[in-house]
Amino acid sequence: MAGSPDELHMRKRLRKINTKATAEEETATGATKWEGEPVSPAGQLFHDPSFNCHIISIFGLGTPINNVDAVIEGLQATLVRHPRFSSIPVLDESDSKKVLRWRPVEVNVKDHIIIPSLSLDPTSPSSNDQLVEDYVSSLSLTTLDHSQPLWEFHIINIPTTESAAAAVFRGHHSLGDGMSLISLLLACTRQSDDPTKLPSLPPRQAGPLYSLPRPEEGIWAFLLWIFSFVMLFWHTLVDMVLFVASTLFLRDTETPLKGHKGVERAKKQFVHRTIRLDDVKSVKNAMGCTVNDVLVGVTSAALSRYLYRKHYENKFPRNTRVRSTLLVNIRPTPGIHQALAEMMEEGKTDAKYGNRIGYMMLQFPIVIHEDPLDYVRQGTAIAARKKNSLEAIASYFNAKLIVKLFGTKVACALTNKVLMNTTLSFSNLMGPLEQICFCGHPIVYIAPSVYGHPHALTLHYQSYMNTMKVVMAVDDSVISDSHQLLDDFVESLSIIRNAAEKLSKKN
Repeated sequence: MAGSPDELHMRKRLRKINTKATAEEETATGATKWEGEPVSPAGQLFHDPSFNCHIISIFGLGTPINNVDAVIEGLQATLVRHPRFSSIPVLDESDSKKVLRWRPVEVNVKDHIIIPSLSLDPTSPSSNDQLVEDYVSSLSLTTLDHSQPLWEFHIINIPTTESAAAAVFRGHHSLGDGMSLISLLLACTRQSDDPTKLPSLPPRQAGPLYSLPRPEEGIWAFLLWIFSFVMLFWHTLVDMVLFVASTLFLRDTETPLKGHKGVERAKKQFVHRTIRLDDVKSVKNAMGCTVNDVLVGVTSAALSRYLYRKHYENKFPRNTRVRSTLLVNIRPTPGIHQALAEMMEEGKTDAKYGNRIGYMMLQFPIVIHEDPLDYVRQGTAIAARKKNSLEAIASYFNAKLIVKLFGTKVACALTNKVLMNTTLSFSNLMGPLEQICFCGHPIVYIAPSVYGHPHALTLHYQSYMNTMKVVMAVDDSVISDSHQLLDDFVESLSIIRNAAEKLSKKN
């Protein structure tokens, strides 16, 4: 059997290799001995034709990039020094299992810089917004050249309503998860006020994803501690049973947000909207919860508004199920961008880079509340329940185990099934507290996203300075009014913030 077109394309683009480097290759890469580090199980998953995911991030710039050579020198001194960005995936047929390995190659940065020729309107930045949006969207229909390292930078010197220019990074998901890649890109930037300093990120609590009370003296305290472990085990078991059920038969309600078969290969629109981080924090302070709790509540409110207007009109069907696969960074320590910067500068730090993310199933209640703060209360309860579970860690290690035992084909089939049975992907990333610059160009916003997975809607929240970006990747054939959906997020936050202000005044 010849195989499907996707399989034939994969065989063609993955090179066959020997496990020893030639003398010329050793000289070109500066290697004295090359042993072809295997692509991680998660990385192998992303190289399967049915799960070919890419990460894309749009950086709004305060000034145009007129000196491209300075950008090339900056990337050469930072990004290219990372092994993943100076290697290509190759198929090692000398191994009985024919595994993928990373092979170091000489990098010509100019081959990774793309400057499109677009017809801009210098008198109308708002019309240029659509021009940039259409260009970035067109990237979702193309693939990266696997004969060179799997990343590229697109420089778009077009003024829009928010920026003087844009730089678009696109990388294959096998290079790392969203947290790794954003951290690596941040490691290539410096603070605008002090070019010698790396960006500073909001404090993140180190330690496990779940929280248990510390054991204290006394029999009742000890019993409470044991009970907490029992509840942790029980919640994890329930969550994993639901995860398996979602793989087999448990499917979300068909709504105007739900994707169809083949949505992973459809063209995606990348749209974003800026909201005030202070508005989110004012709700957080009034409700005594976390920023993530507020975002879960705002998302529930926005999706409810959209579906109410779009589909349900005057009433909701009972038990509408809308779930997201929530991406969770399972690294135990913060500050990865600092470790990556040291690694690129000194080559000494072993940063925990790569795809180290787990999945949680997060249900967004679809309901119209009379009290807008009930969305946040529900979001807080949902987040608290998920914090007392090892679902993300269990899903991460289970996925690795399935790849090792049954191969990437089975792992891809199961992963795709879970995603197809849910409605959207959801993620919340923390960004720098101060303005940063890239090769001398101030960054005014950061808008990350991803495409290539079977969801018609992917939602990212990205904080930066005193703002937060709501970023969506949507299939236009499913969600044709994505900007209206963004309006629902803005309006939902405004209503919830006003309610929180009234609550604060009463107290």
